[in-house]
Amino acid sequence: MLIQILGFLLETAFFVLVAAALLRAWMNWLRISMIGQPGNFVMALTDWLVKPLRRALPQRLLKARVDWASLIAAALMALGYALLWWVLFSVLTGMPTAGLSLASVIFLPVVALKMLIRVALQTLFMLVLGYAVLSWVQPGSMAYGLLARLTEPLLAPFRRVIPAVGGVDLSALVLMLVLQIGLMILG
Repeated sequence: MLIQILGFLLETAFFVLVAAALLRAWMNWLRISMIGQPGNFVMALTDWLVKPLRRALPQRLLKARVDWASLIAAALMALGYALLWWVLFSVLTGMPTAGLSLASVIFLPVVALKMLIRVALQTLFMLVLGYAVLSWVQPGSMAYGLLARLTEPLLAPFRRVIPAVGGVDLSALVLMLVLQIGLMILG
């Protein structure tokens, strides 16, 4: 029971950190202002790692449209999650942690990559769900406008293929199904 509780808390904390770093990278890619929410929130959660990475990365990477510092921060946090999860599991189950075996060296990056992909898919699902709900409830709100900008690059390919049915855009529903299938495959 203790392992489950600690594992849940560890996973939740790292989910929020990794999601914030990925959202920061996505917002920078789309050139969405970081002033206001959620920009202030993701910057507050990730500045401690992103700023030092920006100083350490070569200038040519910093001038690219891709926010490499945020993406690397997300990857490092996912790797940190995998390492802490391995230590927690090893300590609480009584397994020796005296060294990283070859299996552990392979296992940790795989767990980190799985965490990164899962967080990305779940975060996108939440953004699309929020967009879909607000499109029905409050389509003129500022939150709807922000969610529309965040989800539009993902929804546009579906809108080109899927016609509106009775004036209802089903692209968000189809994208959520695709994201759920991706999560099922990952699981």
